[in-house]
Amino acid sequence: MRILFLKQGFQPLPAFKGLTFAKALQERGHEVEVITGFPNYPGGKYYQGYHVRPYKKEVMDGITVHRMIHFPSHDKSAFHRIITYLSFSLSCCLLGPWLVKKPDLVYVYNLVTLGPPAFLLRFLFGAKVIIDIQDLWPESVAMSKMIRSKAVLCLLNAICGWIYRKADFLTVLSPGFRRTLEARGVSPKKIKVIYNWCEEASISANMESVNSVELPKSDGKFVILFAGSIGLAQGLDVLLDCASLSREMGLDVQFLLIGGGVDRQRLQKRTEEMALRNVTFLQPRPMEKMGEIYKMADALLVHLKDDPLFRITIPSKTQAYLYVGKPIIVAMRGDAAELVQKAGAGLLCSPDDPEEMMNAIRTMYEMPESERRKMGERGHCYYLNCLSFDQGVQSFELVMSRLSKGLLD
Repeated sequence: MRILFLKQGFQPLPAFKGLTFAKALQERGHEVEVITGFPNYPGGKYYQGYHVRPYKKEVMDGITVHRMIHFPSHDKSAFHRIITYLSFSLSCCLLGPWLVKKPDLVYVYNLVTLGPPAFLLRFLFGAKVIIDIQDLWPESVAMSKMIRSKAVLCLLNAICGWIYRKADFLTVLSPGFRRTLEARGVSPKKIKVIYNWCEEASISANMESVNSVELPKSDGKFVILFAGSIGLAQGLDVLLDCASLSREMGLDVQFLLIGGGVDRQRLQKRTEEMALRNVTFLQPRPMEKMGEIYKMADALLVHLKDDPLFRITIPSKTQAYLYVGKPIIVAMRGDAAELVQKAGAGLLCSPDDPEEMMNAIRTMYEMPESERRKMGERGHCYYLNCLSFDQGVQSFELVMSRLSKGLLD
């Protein structure tokens, strides 16, 4: 089977479902090509070794990669972001069909703006189109506040609905995504939930020892780790409130936050104003250096604001947390909470509620270490059996094979 990846971001970017995924499919006997853009995330500037040109072909670990010109921008301007997406889509339409081998299947990663070039390739070559949905449009666009016009969002909703319905098949990251798409008129027969995996090899790289001079000394404290984006959606004021409550209760708990984001600076300032010595911020680090961070934690925290969109979202840190085998405190409603509960890997509490979160933290804190270890082991086993990279690749290969043979029509 010839599989064409249509994906705006690809390695050397830290792109999920990129080169490793493509190589795994190729190792299973399929021929994989990639149409992508020139790497410029997050600063909007081309990576070293790349410069402005209409097209560049390269081979990465045996995978042929076709790079198309597009407008590079990752600032806060909605107009610039739209131009970035549309310019890449246009390049794919104009150049793509002339550069790739005839595909049996086009795998579109996430962006609905890639629907038109995918459908053009289907028209020209008879290829099936599968869209892997990681963000629901226009819901995620509205949530980001990048587009506020109701008229524009209404138009975008109509376009997205048409693209989702016209695709041959859709894969989604949660049952909630599937229910939402069904409510928008997509046939249930065209949708399959395939949970995301995490970067297993990178996380495992340095789990064996904690030796970095950059890490704070825990001194026997109970360490609660939040790892990931520190933005408005995460709503981490509640964590600072819990740190204050923990101090008042006399609990020997240290809250560790690692990651970047638009809300980090404000939260750091508030931490200083509240004189919270039990809260530590660490700079972001690549996933291959996260193993030692995970190892020093006693419990891991997932929190998103209580929003209908977040109830059907599973933050990527959830899979990473399950894989590392530490107990999890999930302050969310919906699919992420249900996943951890099904795994028996942690405690649940309501989001945006410091007192309820503090109750969960205290329960975890007072729990025998053997019980916490069992929680972590259950989570790790559940990940390996249901969410792992091998399981995910196998699920995608089955869907792709059946789709290309017309067995999912």
